[in-house]
Amino acid sequence: MDLTKKINQIITLIILGLIWGSSFILMKKGLNSYPPIEITLYRIFIVFIVFFPLGIRDFFKIQKKTALILLLSAVIGSVIPYFLFIKAQTKIDSSLNGILNSITPLFTLVFGILLFKEKTNLKAIIGVILGLIGASGLIILSKGDAPWTGSYLYAILPVIGSGCYALNINLIKNYLKDIPALKITSWSFIFIGPIAGLILFFYTDFTTHVLTKDENYINFLYINILGILGSGFAFWLFNLLIKETSSVFASTVTYLIPIIAIFWGVFDGEVFNLFQGVLSLVIFGGIYLIKSK
Repeated sequence: MDLTKKINQIITLIILGLIWGSSFILMKKGLNSYPPIEITLYRIFIVFIVFFPLGIRDFFKIQKKTALILLLSAVIGSVIPYFLFIKAQTKIDSSLNGILNSITPLFTLVFGILLFKEKTNLKAIIGVILGLIGASGLIILSKGDAPWTGSYLYAILPVIGSGCYALNINLIKNYLKDIPALKITSWSFIFIGPIAGLILFFYTDFTTHVLTKDENYINFLYINILGILGSGFAFWLFNLLIKETSSVFASTVTYLIPIIAIFWGVFDGEVFNLFQGVLSLVIFGGIYLIKSK
């Protein structure tokens, strides 16, 4: 696909939005049979299996500095956020998880300014403030009538995960811009995939859960879709978009993610109220201001 054309960039964003927006309901279904750590490890391992043949040929030619950045990118952009989002899913609705994921562009701009000396303006700063107000409101709403030490704290986990995604976006754009997107994806998972597989099969009860807790293996199917499409294919598309456009443009896929996540959540019986809708619009307004800079 020629991503120099605006229409192809938009189509790619829509595909990414559909895939990643559906990831939260897939996490929710997978948790019926598997704990968060097993889903995280399997998600990484299955992508490693799929992308291994595509990246192993040139893997041992990677320069040491590039290898370190790829490893850092894999940990920050995959390992940590994968676990944070799936752990949050054990206590909060999939729709809220998806909405909080949408603040990634805010962190993308902040990290770009603080770490990579990017320029900004007052409009973008106001956008960051609006986005954080919206996210904070959603976190407070998730508390409900529970005490302040309750499970609402799990709503903070996707915020941290979004920060990890944003930092990874800047790493790729600034340090890996000369490497094809397919190689970034395959090499990243070649670094972390074998370790994930070793822990998964020898230090967790994953095999037992597959055989005894997953009736008709339907939840196993869900986490395979989550891994292959939501991690591997989408990660490659996202890296390609970052390289061919800009880090902020690529991160605006998070406009679409919460819309898809909300749809699936409501379809699955979750409640999405007016206050959540208003706060989501506040976040979108903040992202719009950042984009328009």
